[in-house]
Amino acid sequence: MGHTSLENIVDLQKNTANIRNICIVAHVDHGKTTLADSLIASNGIISNRLAGKLRYMDSREDEQLRGITMKSSSISLHFSVDNQEYLINMIDSPGHVDFSSEVSTAVRVCDGAVVVVDVVEGVCPQTQAVLRQAWLENIRPILVINKIDRLIIELKLTPLEAYIHLQKILEQVNAVTGSLFTSKVLEDRAEMEVTEKPCSGSKSSEHIYDWSAGLEETDDSHLYFAPEQGNVVFGSAIDGWGFRIEQFVQMYSQKMGISAEVLLKTLWGDYYLNTKAKKIMKGAQSKGKKPLFVQLVLENMWSLYEAVVVRRDKEKIDKIVNSLGLTILPRDSRHTDPKVHLNAICTQWLPISQAVLSMVCNKLPSPLDIAAERVERLMCVRSRRFDSLPAQTQALKQAFLECKSDETAPVIVFICKMFAVDAKLLPQNKLRPLSQEEISQRREQARKRHAEKLANQMQKLEQCPPEKTLEISSANASTRDIQISEQMDLSRQDDQHKECFIAFARVYSGTIRKGQ
Repeated sequence: MGHTSLENIVDLQKNTANIRNICIVAHVDHGKTTLADSLIASNGIISNRLAGKLRYMDSREDEQLRGITMKSSSISLHFSVDNQEYLINMIDSPGHVDFSSEVSTAVRVCDGAVVVVDVVEGVCPQTQAVLRQAWLENIRPILVINKIDRLIIELKLTPLEAYIHLQKILEQVNAVTGSLFTSKVLEDRAEMEVTEKPCSGSKSSEHIYDWSAGLEETDDSHLYFAPEQGNVVFGSAIDGWGFRIEQFVQMYSQKMGISAEVLLKTLWGDYYLNTKAKKIMKGAQSKGKKPLFVQLVLENMWSLYEAVVVRRDKEKIDKIVNSLGLTILPRDSRHTDPKVHLNAICTQWLPISQAVLSMVCNKLPSPLDIAAERVERLMCVRSRRFDSLPAQTQALKQAFLECKSDETAPVIVFICKMFAVDAKLLPQNKLRPLSQEEISQRREQARKRHAEKLANQMQKLEQCPPEKTLEISSANASTRDIQISEQMDLSRQDDQHKECFIAFARVYSGTIRKGQ
């Protein structure tokens, strides 16, 4: 998609059902900011070639020098899918443990989280921390397994070995989610046992303890990450590609003559293609067959990397490009760095922005789907109960749930963080390069001032012919000019050293305007 105008963004804000508030969370150096660059490039704000190198969301100088995100930063993106236009408010949060407070503030104002995991490093301590934070704030997570190119280039795994490794990574992430779910069920059971009062006439011998924890009765299938559910993206943000298995289902369902529903359920898992019977059968591991995911997906990616990066086989590359129906610019195909050529192919074939943003729009909730429990938690401090709040405050719960932007709706703004910033760091006070028109205007103004100054000096010479009088008046004028300039410089310095408070907030209801 191209660049979106401000007027279009304002119009999209009025349709609450098509708004998504998300944050990107992960362990440090797992590729959050690189992924954010790819998503921003989809709106034409930066070039696809600069994605991962520019680190657009790292706006501070120390962030660029250290190469890590230290402060949460936000941006609004426009995305269209299935003839629907969406407004995606995205927050890029730090991954270092020293800046975990930034993650908690980002999660608190979002409805969904994009959890990024490095496929080589797997689940790290901060990955567990962000999953727990998303669980506590009752927001829905989706998963991006990043840096799959490292399995090809660095570890040099075969497609089958990479598939087994991907299964282990997915099991690790789901194990963290399972432990959180188990602890929640056990806590709820403990609370129920405390509130239940035993009958006064019952004896200790008649008391039978129920060892079941309630885990069997509770449905937790929707909590876990599964590629067939559409909440997992496999990709490489630095190379610009990513996919959900639905994309390959659409490619192969017509070619193979298999229904899309069947292929969606069997593309990930222990299934293989029986070429003689032309059926998909179970038991690929026990029978020594290649799983469908290896045969239809991973082997294609491995052959692409082998042709472009490893062997640089021009004939095979041209064959792949023609079969995919892509158009590669000559400057990309002739570039000395094979990664540039690979990025040009992948960003057209399987753009990671398309996979992630479509998953965000289809799988993450809108502000209208906010849970009542979460609203109560936002409205009162943890030490207070919602029932203890005044009746007028409790009535605002409905405004939270409706999320209207009408003039009649009450204005509700949740501020999760405030911090002081030097006035000189504000956008309006930053120096920016002048355009040619501004340079010419300033040149004309300088010429006029110079001409007026010469005219005033000539008048003074005509009025005061004696040299001594002229010297004294010129000296007084020069000292007066110096004093005025010094006062102006001091006032500018005072203005620059002033501190302004900036709030990181979200508008849950109504429309906030300048001057309110």
